[in-house]
Parts: sequence; C-alpha cells; structure tokens
Amino acid sequence: MVWEMKAIMIKISHIMALGVAGLMLQACGIPAMTSKKADSHLPDRFNQELSQKTNTATVKWKDFFEDPNLLSLIDTAVANNKEVNIMMQRISVAQNEIQARKGAYLPFVNFSAGAGGEKTAMYTRNGAVENSLPLPNGQAFPTFVGDYQFGLFSTWEIDVWKKLRNSAQVAVLEYMASSEGKNFLVTNLVAEVAHAYYELNALDNQLENLNQNIAIQQNGLEMAKQLLLFARTTTLAVKRYEAEVAKNQSKKYEILQQITVTENRINFLLGRTPQPIQRASTGFMEMKPKLIKAGVPSQLLQNRPDIRKAELELSAAELNIDVARANFYPSFNISAGAGFDAFALKFLVNTPESLALSIAGGLVAPLVNKNAIIAEYKNSNAKQVQAAYEYEQSIINAYAEVTNQLSNIDNLDKNYQLKRNQVDALVQSIDISTQLFKSARADYLDVLLSQRDALDAKKDLIETKQKQINAMVDLYKSLGGGWQQL
Repeated sequence: MVWEMKAIMIKISHIMALGVAGLMLQACGIPAMTSKKADSHLPDRFNQELSQKTNTATVKWKDFFEDPNLLSLIDTAVANNKEVNIMMQRISVAQNEIQARKGAYLPFVNFSAGAGGEKTAMYTRNGAVENSLPLPNGQAFPTFVGDYQFGLFSTWEIDVWKKLRNSAQVAVLEYMASSEGKNFLVTNLVAEVAHAYYELNALDNQLENLNQNIAIQQNGLEMAKQLLLFARTTTLAVKRYEAEVAKNQSKKYEILQQITVTENRINFLLGRTPQPIQRASTGFMEMKPKLIKAGVPSQLLQNRPDIRKAELELSAAELNIDVARANFYPSFNISAGAGFDAFALKFLVNTPESLALSIAGGLVAPLVNKNAIIAEYKNSNAKQVQAAYEYEQSIINAYAEVTNQLSNIDNLDKNYQLKRNQVDALVQSIDISTQLFKSARADYLDVLLSQRDALDAKKDLIETKQKQINAMVDLYKSLGGGWQQL
C-alpha cells in the first residue's frame, strides 16, 4: 500500500508540474506598476543652530518634568486614559492577527467522525457490488447500509510564492505600527496634560493678579471718597472707581469658570470624573523653561513615533504588493486522511479491511476574469505610493514643528523681557499717578488708566509665561519625547 501511495504522489507531482508550466505562462500578464521610493533626506541642522548629538527627546517624561503634582497627573493619565486603553486593545487585535496569519501556512490537521446510512438500488453499480461482497461467517449484506467513519484529515497549502509568509510579515509590521501609534498617542497625551496643568497655574496667577488689582482700586475708591469730603474731587470720580471695581470683581467669576473647565479637562484626560486638581501655582512666574537640546534632524527618524509608524506602514504596503502579485500565480494544496470506514459499527475497527487512506494534490490558478485580483494588485500599489507620500509628509511636518518651536522659544524669551519691563514701568506709574491725584495735580482718570494698563500688562505677562512653558513642552514633543517610560 505504501508503494501505491508513493506512485500516486509521483503522478500527482508530474501532473502539477505540467500545470504549473502552463499556468506560469498566463501569469506573465501581470499589469506593470511603479512603486515609489520615499525620500527621507533632511537638512544637517535646524535653522542656524550648531549641530549637536545630544537630544532631549531621549529624556523620559518622568525626568523631564519636575513638578511632583504634574508627574502624578501624567502617570495617572498614561494608565487610565480611555483612548490609550482603546489603542491597547487595537494592538492586541493586531498581535492576534500575527498568530492567525502564521498559522495559515502550516498544515491543518482535523479529527472527523460521522455516521449515516442509505439503501442502494439493486440494479446499480453500488448495488451489484454489495450483493457480490462476501461477508464474514456467511452473513447476508444488509438492505439498509450504514456508513460509519472516523479519522484524521489534513490540508496544507504549499506556500511556494511566499504569499502566506509575506502576509504574516505584513501583520507583524502592522502590529509594530500600532505600537508606535500608541507611543505617539502617549506623547500627545503627556503634552496635553502638561499644557492643561500649566494653563491652570496661569489662571491661578491671573486670579491673584486680579485680586491684587481690585484691592488697589478699592483703596483708590476709599481715597476718592475722602477727597470728595474735602471737595477736592467730584462724585464722578467716586462712581468711576465703583464701576471699575465692580467690573473687575465680575471678571473673577469668568476666571473661576475657566479654572473649573480646565480642571475637568484634566480629569477627562486622566479618565476620571471631575474633582479638584492638586497644583503648586505660587512659583509659576519665576519658573524658567528648560534648555532643550534639539540634536540633529536625522534623529527625528528614530525618536518620533509618528515617523516610525509611517515607516512601518510603508514597509507593510510594499510587502502587500508581493502578496497581491502572488495571487496571479497558481496555489498548491495537499490533502490527506487516515481513518476507519465501514457500513456497520462492528466492522469499524477491523484492520486492514476498514482502514481508509487518502491523499490528493490540487492546483488552482486564475485563468479567466481576473478583474478582482488585478484591482487588488493595483490597489496595493496605490496604497504603497500613498504610504510613501505619508511617510515623507510626516518627516517634513516633524522638521517644521521643531524649527517653529525653536524660533518660538527665542522670540517668546525676548517678548517676555520686554513685557516685564512694561509691567515694571506701569506699576511705578500707579504709585506716581496716585500721589499726583492726592495732591490734586492729576485727574482720577490718570489713576484709573494706569491701574487698568497695569492689570492688562500683567495679564499679558502671565500669558506670555504660559506660552513659554508650552513652547518648551511642544519642542520636547516635536523632538519625539514623552513616550518613553522605562
């Protein structure tokens, strides 16, 4: 029986070889496609900055930020943020897809068992065979014939063109791209929590600044009332002071509402319901942004998760072209089985009478109406070109973000110094105008305008400080920092 099986396999291989020769000829009609090679060239340095190898992007966020309250918030956000957890499930799906595709090019072995029965007409080929079949002990062949069988059956698609293995490799690349997508999400999440936290600090300082201004204006109001008693000013001055105090007191509630909204935005990022946010706002105006080292532009290719994700997606798209091209070639299948088959249960395990073996080889190839696989091949090529452009776009965008933030930091530093000089001058003008008003050498409007200008200037100064801190965070993120935790 073994020699018979070998002879059958030799015949099958000869037939399949002839079929392959013919089908390979018709597979030569694969449409010509042109893939795109991505351009990853970057300048040697950012702007006019001197080239330096040190890059702050490699610093972990736990070491980059120093405020313990902010570190605690980021730690909670990375663990509990809903979008991050959703992304983790997508990564798990991608990982399972690797296992599924790897199993596709391995043999499948299944156990099968079945039972049935039929009555065959006497004047048929099967009926004649049944009537002439000798049974043990002279038993008569039953009229209603059963069919009982069990055994192992195997199928295997021979991956000659590496279609299945390439498909599994595509799943690996997509899994890695999903992981980089998660890293990019964490980078943005860290920056977003930091932005909101520093905005909360700025709002606290805005509220303190407003309260200080209200106190100054209330003193001015009391002074105007005293001067009115001695007929050294008019009721108009008193009323203008009262209106100014009321206006600024109403602004307090606007800031308090902004604080509530910002706290709730942080809580949302942390994946929890609204609650107070612990923070230290007292030293915000004295906070100096960290000196960030940008390194060289080529380091963006290794540090930015979005660029790494785009690169992996490009590699997957290129491999998908090979998978789609393999659909034009014939596929080879081998099936085999071994088990027992009998018309009655009492004969089911008789050996070798009830022993059944089978082996077969198959060859399938597209011959006519290949529109579907042609369209799939064209789509895979178009997706590769699209992925190449997206990879190039991510590189250009990353370089632009870094150069923008480097320029932004420099300009904000100069802006902040000038605004601080402005605030100092206006604070002095309040004292001068107040003294002049007391001695009736200046109008009350001069005092009010000085106080109003000083309030606005301090507000702008706080906002500029916030922009400085945000620019520091954004540069750290643009360089690719914020996702490394270990």
